[in-house]
Amino acid sequence: MKKINVLFVCMGNICRSPTAEGVFTQLVSEAGLSDCLEIDSAGTHSYHIGKQPDRRAQAAALQRGLDLSTLRGREVYKEDFSYFDYILAMDKDNLRDLKLISPKAEFEGKIHLFLDFAEQASESEVPDPYYGGDQGFEHVLDLVQQASVGLLKQIRQQCSL
Repeated sequence: MKKINVLFVCMGNICRSPTAEGVFTQLVSEAGLSDCLEIDSAGTHSYHIGKQPDRRAQAAALQRGLDLSTLRGREVYKEDFSYFDYILAMDKDNLRDLKLISPKAEFEGKIHLFLDFAEQASESEVPDPYYGGDQGFEHVLDLVQQASVGLLKQIRQQCSL
């Protein structure tokens, strides 16, 4: 069976998208589906290539049992559009950027706002916590958890997992 490939995307790949990668990876592992999915994260900008996630993102995640320390920032590659089945933007700016850099219109069907998968979210975008305090990182984790549950539910239905 072909793996389902999921890419989470924010601007710099040090706050929201690595948090989503960590949360979704844990959820997939707990569901016993790690062999069925490949999960990664990237940024639309090259600000933090090779860097670990923001220390505040790591601290908030660690309080919930998630270790993000092994993740490293990278930029979205053109090849990502053909490789990944789901390309999930954290906000509308990154959604627009992904659509602009996508090499073919046929890949636009793979690109979504991540919170579109959250059944109970009162927001449509995962806010960037970078310039705020620690509470913003907790809020990101809450939103990402909701969307991850909905995403996994949809993938399971689509792929009969």
